[in-house]
Amino acid sequence: MRVRGWVTRGRRVRTTAVAALLAGTASMAGAVPAAPAAGAARAATAAEPVCEIRDKRLNELSGMVATDDGYVVVNDGADDEARRRIFFLDKNCAVARTVSYPSRPRDTEDVAIGRDGTIWVADIGDNDRNRETIALWRLAPSADEPVLYRMTYPDNPHDAEALLVDADGRPLVITKGGSGAVVLYRPTTALKAGATTPLATVGKVVLPPTTTSNPFSFVGRSVVTGAASAPDGRRVALRSYADAFEYDVTGGDVVAALTSGTPRITPLPDEPQGESITYSRDGRSLLTVSESADQPAGSRPTILRYPATAAPAGHPAESTTAVPPSAAASPAAQAAGIGGAQVWSLAAGAGTLLALLAVAGLLWRRHTDRR
Repeated sequence: MRVRGWVTRGRRVRTTAVAALLAGTASMAGAVPAAPAAGAARAATAAEPVCEIRDKRLNELSGMVATDDGYVVVNDGADDEARRRIFFLDKNCAVARTVSYPSRPRDTEDVAIGRDGTIWVADIGDNDRNRETIALWRLAPSADEPVLYRMTYPDNPHDAEALLVDADGRPLVITKGGSGAVVLYRPTTALKAGATTPLATVGKVVLPPTTTSNPFSFVGRSVVTGAASAPDGRRVALRSYADAFEYDVTGGDVVAALTSGTPRITPLPDEPQGESITYSRDGRSLLTVSESADQPAGSRPTILRYPATAAPAGHPAESTTAVPPSAAASPAAQAAGIGGAQVWSLAAGAGTLLALLAVAGLLWRRHTDRR
């Protein structure tokens, strides 16, 4: 989602002004003692620049995956036809080729890659929460254009920016949230082109609180803006505007990992507007990239590298059997319970924190529907 401005009662509010407001009021919330974090956050490590993306079409990057030859990225904008593509980059971040959509996407927010190299583009953004359906675009390794699969939520529309695909090729849509809790949805039957597949709720994830600096203060630490799977399937990662949360996957059960696992936290401090995350092909690093549309003139999106975390000693993640993904997904797993992450303690200063969250909720809507 491109945060060009937030709105309350129809009036535009500059992002920088809102960030300043949140930063100021956050000091009041600081009087509220936080519960111990569910996962231990390691000390922030300086990000290592990998390469700079110079193509002017790529200034609203919302999804990225690493490949053997480089990267695949998508914008979240659909207004400009030139940006409405799947972009393949080489290892120096230069555009090697593009793939067009056969019809216009609504709001592409994330990218996932299957074991056989299939690219999945998540057309799941819905800032105003008014879409009747969301969609996935599936691009097979030898295909010239992606195939569209439509899906519908079982309850009501949601804004979502993160997608995972498990070893069986089953997609998992992760809502953006806004209060630290996000919901997982999975198709109930095999995806079929030309049909609309119902989704089912399969669990919730509560992000552990952090204090990592980011442009959107505490709001930026409580939303999910991207997701990634390690190449060997043993780990998955969710990211906010501030941090990456890595979970160990046992027996290929991604839902169980997210809903009952304890994440290890990698701070991603002060990224301009971080919405993308992927593992490097060797699984040793987390790679991120930010949008640059609202950044200072001349700034370009840069892929950054952070060391990925390893499973704690004595608790290795179980290896999974590689199963080539296919369009024929199996039925969704049964709904899982809320994960083991602890929710912030509101024992003191609850009124202040609730007021701040109410203000953030009013400001969170984007000033215009770009579709």
